[in-house]
Amino acid sequence: MPSVTPLATPASIDSPGMRHAGRELLSLALMDARNHTLHLLAAWEEALAGGQFKLTPMPEMEPHMWLGGHIGWFAEYWTGRNTQRALGRGCPGEPTRLASIEPRADGWWNPGLVPHARRWDAGMPDSAATRAWLLETLESTLELLEKTREDDDPLYFYRLALFHEDQRGEQLVVMAQTLGLPLKLDMPGGMQAREPLLVPAGRWTLGSPRGGFVLDNEQWAHEVEVPEFEIDAHPVSWSQYMEFVEDGGYDREPLWQAQGWDWLQEKAAGEGRRGPRYVEQIGGAGGAVLQTRFGRDTRMAGAQPAMHMSWWEADAWCRWAGRRLPAEVEWDMAVHTAGRRGFRWGDVHEWTATTFRPWPGFAAGPWAAYSQPWFGLTKVLRGASFATRARMKNPGQRGFALPWRDDLFVGFRSCAA
Repeated sequence: MPSVTPLATPASIDSPGMRHAGRELLSLALMDARNHTLHLLAAWEEALAGGQFKLTPMPEMEPHMWLGGHIGWFAEYWTGRNTQRALGRGCPGEPTRLASIEPRADGWWNPGLVPHARRWDAGMPDSAATRAWLLETLESTLELLEKTREDDDPLYFYRLALFHEDQRGEQLVVMAQTLGLPLKLDMPGGMQAREPLLVPAGRWTLGSPRGGFVLDNEQWAHEVEVPEFEIDAHPVSWSQYMEFVEDGGYDREPLWQAQGWDWLQEKAAGEGRRGPRYVEQIGGAGGAVLQTRFGRDTRMAGAQPAMHMSWWEADAWCRWAGRRLPAEVEWDMAVHTAGRRGFRWGDVHEWTATTFRPWPGFAAGPWAAYSQPWFGLTKVLRGASFATRARMKNPGQRGFALPWRDDLFVGFRSCAA
């Protein structure tokens, strides 16, 4: 059974087919991404100026202005400064580089040179300097792109810069949720309850074919034999998750893997954790779920997808329900073959049972720090969230996160055990 290959020509800058975009659409998308970044940074600055929240350093967070400067740095580092950019994926990880248009750029925004703690220093560029830097680097990137040959290799780093900025944009939204910044975003609506879907056994092509932009961890398409399986038509809802909580799921050690139980005890001791992150109330006489969303306590509808739980929590729920998390290949097969039968995705990133590892044919891309350091340590995430840009909602894209991460807009679905 073949996988689905995206169309070679994207319909718009909002299309997942942007992986195949040529110069004209890519230029428009880069401008759109930069405008989105500037809009998010302005929302942060407005909230800070109004005293609506405090900026508190956290281990899993970057300062918002540092992240903004890093976005411009990344684009310039791999396009304008990279004399071997035309080689695309064949470019070495340390190509010959020109100096930056900002002499202090590496000392401010290169993550390999700037430890996390120093990114919070008062001496970092302020908002005005960061915005000017973002506009200047966008202009230089677009000038180079205009002269670039229409081919996958010469366009590779411009596409990489676009998708990197889109990822960082979602990171800014995640951080806003963490700190309680009052962003206005449309949240996922309720899901129509559907019976689980049966997917017949077959050979499935997992991974990306050659052509267009491909993240290194998606290399390359290879066949996998998949037994028949049953998978939820939609992510686990709040009403489903509430049953687990009310049945003592957070107090029953046998439901948890050992590392997960240790993680839970640490959270319970520190913050009284008895539910997903940001949940103020779940269950009880009213059967309500009250979760803090961007600084405001919000009543969640029972049919909305549950989110902000760690892999350990998702795994424990599945054990309680007598089910299991889907393997990555099962999720991939279902999203491509069961859409017409009601397979719903795109509201939340979704945990899978699969440990993040390289596929046959993997070779680290020039940005080697993207995937390789995380193999064997993280779990595969599939899907996308309400905060993901539309062009990033590619069903074949592999996300990944450490199993304790619960700040992300992540949920899960289950399979029959």
